[in-house]
Amino acid sequence: MTTHIFGIRHHGPGSARSLQQALQTLQPDTILIEGPPDAEPLLPLLTSPAMQPPVALLIYTPDKPQNCVYYPFAIFSPEWQALHYGLTHNIPVRFMDLPLTHRLALEPEAEESNISEDPLSAIAETAGYSDREIWWEHMVEQRGDSVNLFTAILELMTAVRQEIPPRQDPIEAQREAYMRKTIREAENAGFQRIAVVCGAWHCSALSTMPSAKEDTAILKGLPKTKVEATWVPWTYGRLSYTSGYGAGVESPGWYHHLWEWGTQKNTLVTIRWMTLVAQLLREQDLDASSASVIEAVRLAETLAALRSSSRTGLPELNEATQTVFCFGSDLPMRLIHDKLIVGDRLGKVPDETPMVPLQQDLIKQQKRLRMPPDIAEKTLDLDLRKENDLARSHLLHRLNLLDIPWGQFQQAGGKKGTFHELWQLQWHPEFAVNLIEAGIWGNTIKDAATAKACDIADNAQDLPTLTHLLNQVIFSDLPDAVVYLMSQLENAAALASDVTYLMAALPPLANVMRYGNVRQTDTAMVSHVIDGLVARICINLPGACACLDDDAAAAIYESLMKVNSAIALLKNPEYITAWQQVLIQLSDNQSLHGIIAGRCCRLLLDAGVYDVTQSALRMGLALSVANEPPQAAAWVEGFLRGSGLLLLHDDKLWQVLDNWVTGLPEELFIILLPLLRRTFGTFPAPERRQMGEKVKRGLNPLLTSDSANLGEFNEDNAALILPLVAQLLGI
Repeated sequence: MTTHIFGIRHHGPGSARSLQQALQTLQPDTILIEGPPDAEPLLPLLTSPAMQPPVALLIYTPDKPQNCVYYPFAIFSPEWQALHYGLTHNIPVRFMDLPLTHRLALEPEAEESNISEDPLSAIAETAGYSDREIWWEHMVEQRGDSVNLFTAILELMTAVRQEIPPRQDPIEAQREAYMRKTIREAENAGFQRIAVVCGAWHCSALSTMPSAKEDTAILKGLPKTKVEATWVPWTYGRLSYTSGYGAGVESPGWYHHLWEWGTQKNTLVTIRWMTLVAQLLREQDLDASSASVIEAVRLAETLAALRSSSRTGLPELNEATQTVFCFGSDLPMRLIHDKLIVGDRLGKVPDETPMVPLQQDLIKQQKRLRMPPDIAEKTLDLDLRKENDLARSHLLHRLNLLDIPWGQFQQAGGKKGTFHELWQLQWHPEFAVNLIEAGIWGNTIKDAATAKACDIADNAQDLPTLTHLLNQVIFSDLPDAVVYLMSQLENAAALASDVTYLMAALPPLANVMRYGNVRQTDTAMVSHVIDGLVARICINLPGACACLDDDAAAAIYESLMKVNSAIALLKNPEYITAWQQVLIQLSDNQSLHGIIAGRCCRLLLDAGVYDVTQSALRMGLALSVANEPPQAAAWVEGFLRGSGLLLLHDDKLWQVLDNWVTGLPEELFIILLPLLRRTFGTFPAPERRQMGEKVKRGLNPLLTSDSANLGEFNEDNAALILPLVAQLLGI
């Protein structure tokens, strides 16, 4: 009976290839691998044709899914190759790490020192390398043989651990004790050729076996918790995420390339890599000729030769790429790093993989709606008039309600109409945990989103929160949640005493009413709530506007503008009439804060309720000597904020304002100047320039007179331009 220990680097293609060769030579009758025994029932899925790495084992506690650990695997991971070898050759395969049922029940692990997480940094530094990745590549990943490799690794790690003072780390001691316990069980079971695959750091601890009694004492009294396991798709970008093995790699895309081409001659490996670089740059409309590929290959090989390296490594390839293809620029190198060196590969798991019902429902919908998950960020333009696009919109909104932000909603810039939605989609492997967490709300996406929305409504503290939630629920097409929310809204609106809450609640509901037909939603219940909101706003607003300071008036001003836009959007004659009556009441209130009164007058002028003469009269009253100058300046700000075209085109209003400004004493004018500057500063630059020109030339006396004094219309002069007008019109 012999036990062979293979110390490997997690996710190392050289280690994987050497291990593959060693297993073929050894022909073991059982294989023990560093990994979670809790996931052993899932191992047969590894040989399914639908299983495409990178993937990860996810082990979690059902009552708290965020308490979880990932064990990722790539095609070039030694553990993956060992598992695949054992399963395809009908060799018993077991995981031998400390079960997660114990580890997840323990307190959060203390952060281990760098040397135990990855001793390669210290070894590389001793060997004269500044980077452990470069050292490991030269010594292991680029090796062409496996003879004596694992023996050398065992000797090296034994020496390293002898030099490092022992630390009191109970987690590491428990893990290694359980590994030795598993090895003893395999030996007692009668296996003759036992292959043990573990991280290089642990191999020396497994080669010298203390007594079983000592290990039993270390493992005695460990707490337990219920755990569940599943396979989830993983990404190369996430292979650097420290979990499970406590190790990651910086260049998984490069390692994948080494796995596929590492057995070829060095020149072929280099040529293939530079070809991939050129293809990527061409896809981005950057120059990358065949001649550049040849030059880059030659430069990379020359650099490797100058550094006494037998094979071209990633540093030489990067330097050659930046020099030849990028002309020294860092920007294209970032693209190459993300797309090639790291890679954007997303794995797949078989349909028969154990999943929570919610995850199964999502996969079905992704297939039905033709929305495959992708780690690359992309824009999705939805036309809500199409049934499939509308269903996609419902799914994305429901997932956001469940805190699974697969899509980020964007404004549909440049699109006319209300039937377009823009989304930025990007899938993250961690969404698997979010789906497990959301499973407490229901077994389907629709049911879970409905239950989650009702729970949020039960805990909502104010009316705006409920109206914002209703907007989300309408967009998510959750009719049961809509009914529940409407009853909550009615109760909240009846109890709300702050009119600003009522005003903040109206715009989202107006959007629901306005765009409900596009989404094919029933808006009758929403209309009932809006009736009550508009009535309560119109009754309570005048009282809420009394005795306001500047900050409170500014807040009411913003709410006033939003409510005015909402009522205009609804196009309900009853709402418009009631709202305009309130604006008239506020506009005529001489004690009201100027910014509110001025804006009410402007809104009534824009709506056609007031004409210019009436507006000029109210401006004159507001700017009269009976009012304090700051109050008058605030009225001007409220009336004019955002647009000065009215002053340019109406000389009556211009004259009233001009008389007031020119009549101010110098010291008072200086005090009010910042207020006036703030108002006029909101005008576009062309408007301000035209105002300056108008001030410079002054008003035409004829334009300030009544129309009766303008003189008779001269028909002869007018007739002179008729031929030109006819020519312009093509008559």
